[in-house]
Amino acid sequence: MPRDPIEEYLDYIGVERGLAPNTLLAYRRDLEDFLAYLGDDDARTRLERLRDVDRVSVGSYVVHLRSRGLASTTVARRLAALRGFLNYLVGIDDLKRNAARDVEAPKPTHRLPSVLTPEEAMALLSEPATAEPRDLRDQAILELLYATGIRVSELVNLDHDSVHPVRRQVRCIGKGNRERIVPLGAIAAQALERYLELARPRLARRAREMALFLNHRGGRLTRQGIWKIVRRRAVATGITKKLTPHVLRHSFATHLLENGADLRSVQELLGHADIATTQIYTHLTGGHLRDVYRDAHPRA
Repeated sequence: MPRDPIEEYLDYIGVERGLAPNTLLAYRRDLEDFLAYLGDDDARTRLERLRDVDRVSVGSYVVHLRSRGLASTTVARRLAALRGFLNYLVGIDDLKRNAARDVEAPKPTHRLPSVLTPEEAMALLSEPATAEPRDLRDQAILELLYATGIRVSELVNLDHDSVHPVRRQVRCIGKGNRERIVPLGAIAAQALERYLELARPRLARRAREMALFLNHRGGRLTRQGIWKIVRRRAVATGITKKLTPHVLRHSFATHLLENGADLRSVQELLGHADIATTQIYTHLTGGHLRDVYRDAHPRA
């Protein structure tokens, strides 16, 4: 049976870099999009077609992506995925050269992330109207997202023993399979305790279910389920911004910096491998820093 180089590459980076299934799925989509552009959707002929790829064909693919209206960050990501893939094939002697190596990615346009104001965050986290299991679950989810800044992918993968309301901490697995412990605020800890005591036992269908947050069928909530919960609460509280779990992560980081947290600590809380990723939040807090400077400096 002919080899599928994409399958082999995904197996390789999945083991070597400890990538999450969703990340591997994104790599697969990016690489298969390039093969589809070449007119080859047959796994049996992929390696032969890739041997004909040159710098011109990669460059024309980048132009094609831009013509489709894709953001420069998306184009850069797809080009990076292709470089890594071709580099792997060169390393195992399936290709003589990496045709994507010298193709330049488009310059990124830095869009600042959307954030909630502190007032909007407080409105979003207002107590639920009822003590129904779904309302207690949704409250715990929102409190946890805003209190810890964890990614939605990290949240859906939490098990019930990943949170310790008494010790007020959460243990999560981030990108690159890196584990980190994130402190938990008192209000979020209380919301989790109420959920664990009053709601989760009523949602659970199986005694051995490990997932922390459960859907109405008693199984693990999905990313899409979390998005719907966040949007539903936003509408209910009159927030007109496009609200996503990632906006709560941005709000968490921005509000910490505005209240005096140092950048290195915020980096650790967010699980960023590189502090340069965290530095985008300094743009969001620029106005706040100017106010601090004006109020504190004797010659401001």
